[in-house]
Amino acid sequence: MSTSFSIRPLDPLRDAELLHGWVTHPKAAFWMMQNAKLQDVEREYMAIAAHEHHHAFLGLLDGEPVFLMERYDPRYVELVGLYEPEPGDVGMHFLVAPTDTPVHGFTRAVITAVMEHLFADPATRRVVVEPDVSNAAVHALNEAVGFVPEREIEKPEKRALLSFCTREQFAAAVRGVAV
Repeated sequence: MSTSFSIRPLDPLRDAELLHGWVTHPKAAFWMMQNAKLQDVEREYMAIAAHEHHHAFLGLLDGEPVFLMERYDPRYVELVGLYEPEPGDVGMHFLVAPTDTPVHGFTRAVITAVMEHLFADPATRRVVVEPDVSNAAVHALNEAVGFVPEREIEKPEKRALLSFCTREQFAAAVRGVAV
């Protein structure tokens, strides 16, 4: 699937209503915001916007928002004390907007675009993810772009599969895949 995305910083107030619809959708159960009110979403993304080591972005296709991406420094956010960060580690979350008309290969194109965006920063050496251990769909997507699971970890909100993807692993995984 050949898709060209653009990525812009999330505006917590302007984008909160859109995000609210995404994070409370049944398909976003692993985002753990099913019962969030609009104000909860605003508050969550205002906190991210104010955080020095956590950033949120919207992914656009033809100018329309189609995914949410978060980038964080695991030395300060999400994984503090749960593994030994290496220089150049970058944490990532992503969420594809719910749709009534899914397109085959779209989510894989999104995660590929997210990884390309993260690795566009020369300081990024390795991407770290910590999805819920029971999220089989995201584990398959992660594997498709080069992530290698290391171990299960216990986070306050979930049991997670700590996984890593180096620049080289990503390049090898997507070699020959048109993006």
